[in-house]
Amino acid sequence: MGRQGLEMRLFRIAWFRLALILLACSGGRGFAVSCKVTAPHAPSEAETAFLRGDYDKAAGLYQAQWKSNPNDAGAVAGLVGVLLRQQKVAEASQTAEQALTAMPSSVVVMTAQAEVLYRQGTPWLAGGVTEKAMKIDPCNARLHLMRSRLARLNSLYASEQTEVRAAHSLDPTDPAIRSAWIRTLPAGQRIAELEAYLASPTGDDPDDIRRLKMYLEALKKSAAEPHKSCRLASSATSTEIPFIMLMRDATHVRAFGLEVKLNDHKARLQIDTGASGLLISRPVAEHAGLKPFSETEVGGIGSGGMKGGYIAYADSIQVGGLEFHDCVVRVLDSRNVVDSDGLIGMDVFSRFLVTLDYPMQKLELGPLPPRPTDTVPETPTLETKEGSGEGSAEEASNSAPASGNKDEATPAPAPRRGPQDRYIAPDMKDYTWVYRVGHQLLMPTTINQSATKRLFILDTGSWTTTISPEAARAVTKVHSDDTMRVHGISGNVEKVYTADDVTFEFANIRQPGREVASFDTSNISRNTGLEISGFIGATTLGQLKTHIDYRDGLVKFEYDPNHYRRILPPS
Repeated sequence: MGRQGLEMRLFRIAWFRLALILLACSGGRGFAVSCKVTAPHAPSEAETAFLRGDYDKAAGLYQAQWKSNPNDAGAVAGLVGVLLRQQKVAEASQTAEQALTAMPSSVVVMTAQAEVLYRQGTPWLAGGVTEKAMKIDPCNARLHLMRSRLARLNSLYASEQTEVRAAHSLDPTDPAIRSAWIRTLPAGQRIAELEAYLASPTGDDPDDIRRLKMYLEALKKSAAEPHKSCRLASSATSTEIPFIMLMRDATHVRAFGLEVKLNDHKARLQIDTGASGLLISRPVAEHAGLKPFSETEVGGIGSGGMKGGYIAYADSIQVGGLEFHDCVVRVLDSRNVVDSDGLIGMDVFSRFLVTLDYPMQKLELGPLPPRPTDTVPETPTLETKEGSGEGSAEEASNSAPASGNKDEATPAPAPRRGPQDRYIAPDMKDYTWVYRVGHQLLMPTTINQSATKRLFILDTGSWTTTISPEAARAVTKVHSDDTMRVHGISGNVEKVYTADDVTFEFANIRQPGREVASFDTSNISRNTGLEISGFIGATTLGQLKTHIDYRDGLVKFEYDPNHYRRILPPS
């Protein structure tokens, strides 16, 4: 907790400094007094190439520009941005380090270095660089954008929004800043701004543009055909739900799951902290009478790329003693989802305190501790909609259901107050901070007592704890393995390896492993935006009682040696 405590302290100091800057500004118009706002300008030849997606040309132009002027910080930042977009992370790092030698006090170059450190999966180092840069120049727009990303990663959603708005006030023309700012807007304004964004060159790659267009169409469809918000329809606000065994064959358990009723039709969904929301197969959706609402795509582990699917609304979803009405379900256009009816990501319960008790084979859902600023208890709901939850634009809107609610006895949820920063309740002081990117929980992990921590995803859906070949080679020997089969939503993994002895240490847990499964995680890293070195899977998490506070980015692990003996106490 020492590193995390220091990180939080640095964030708080810096945001207090930002508040003072904002107070110095006139009439609430942003940075008009203290900072110079970037005016619209004609892009350079290198910028134009980047905005059009010609990354190779842009990189060459920026390199030539930097070579002709070794102190051109803008050329360095542009080159680093292009290299990161090309996934040339090592080359981007080398470029930033070289430039810092010549320009050690350049905030532009320091911000570029922070972007590299973030992408390398060391956000704690990126945070240190941004705080150093803030002391030199608090008026750099990209610096505030970088700080917003760090804030969101640390479940500081109110601070994230402050930083995004500060960045947009300083430079409303920067496409990366515009993209982040658009997602903070109410739905109607977001549609208009996203249309304008997609109508101009932005530097996004084709995959990102395709996803943005799909997201825009979903927003338009929701605006044209509004649905009532997902809400709790039962009186209970906590429950215990027994696990069910999902069998590989008559004698072998493949995974644990939950029995879920969709419109009174039963489905057996695998518990998966590495998945988002409710994802079911097409036959399950058809059996429950779920109709397609809008298109989507789903991806995960495997070499087959993204898979097609659609969004549907379920009139009723029942999980244990809890019943929810009018909730989103994602449907994979396939006969099954990784050999099952579907997956239930634990982030659907992010309005609850989640306890996965594998030794006792049960899920416990209870209330989250109220924040000191809470005046009205918040009614829990099921977070199944992509982009919803803490810190989203939907969070800032009133979530009361539309008029004509047939369940007149069911009270409407209280209006939400907007994004909130992480709150650590007194009885949760022994919880560990965890980074959160969407539904993914990222745990800083030490392997073989290395001095450098790496990020691993907490993933009960992974049958075992795994490591990337790159991370494994740094601490042990790696061998090709033609006998091991790894597959996920995106199909089979093409190349699988095994790593010799690897000991994983995170939070209060230490677990040795031998012949650890290893495969490339570059696609996961690209989609997450940080380097992911593997997955803490079922062979580890299946021995623990894990408490998860998704709202505040907190976890706690309990290990009972009377149940299992492979996990060792921390050294």
